[in-house]
Amino acid sequence: MSDYVTVSPQDTRVEPVKPASPSWFVARINPVSRIIGALLLCIPMFFSLDLVSASSALAIEFVLLWIGGVAPWTVCRKTWPVWIAALGSFISVFLYARVSGEILWSAGWIVISEGSFPLALATAIRVAAIAVPGVILALGLDPTDLADGLVEILHFSPRFVYGGLAGLRMFTLLQDDWRALGLSQRSRGLGDGNAIMRALSQAFGLLVLSIRRATKLATAMEARGFGSDAPRSQARVSSLHTIDWVFYAICLAIPFAALALAIATGNWHFAFQGA
Repeated sequence: MSDYVTVSPQDTRVEPVKPASPSWFVARINPVSRIIGALLLCIPMFFSLDLVSASSALAIEFVLLWIGGVAPWTVCRKTWPVWIAALGSFISVFLYARVSGEILWSAGWIVISEGSFPLALATAIRVAAIAVPGVILALGLDPTDLADGLVEILHFSPRFVYGGLAGLRMFTLLQDDWRALGLSQRSRGLGDGNAIMRALSQAFGLLVLSIRRATKLATAMEARGFGSDAPRSQARVSSLHTIDWVFYAICLAIPFAALALAIATGNWHFAFQGA
């Protein structure tokens, strides 16, 4: 038996293709770029609260996503929690927003004025314009690829990043552990008592099991040198390419084009200014 282990170089290693996104364009982007791009898209929109900038940004995003391979109805279906949040923001602003213009109806804390509906509509569309691209960019994001990018591109601590990745992987086992603990209690005749006491006892057992697993995980990471300050090599290469910089430019162009359109039409309103 040979004492040597053959390892292929990084640049010749072939990784299996993963379904990273419903969009062919987004799937080719580095996971770190997807997070940075989402921030570039949403941060400028936080400073604007008007119907023109919000609706134009949302329309541009829908068109670009359609070109990228995600149809508008697919976007709406995959981002349904965003639309529920947008509806909630519309209702709250419509009923409790600052009075603007003539008061149409009031009852206690509820005051509906002439400016309530435009402000509520602008708020709801702005919520959608900020959240929809973030949700689409997060779909299919592989945690391992993201961890590699955070370490190699943003130079985060490998101990912190890969520890969080391992914890995320372990978190998916909690459901199986809970089911196994329930079956073990039933096999011992302990599952027919009070439901609350049974749940508390099972939760304590799950806590003990999680602590034991976390201790083993920490020991395994220490054995692999994660506690050392020595330079580490990477099994997978994560780097930025031309398509990532094109994506950054697009993410910056969308909000600034929407803001420029609102300013040109005289409808721009600073979000942190009174109505």
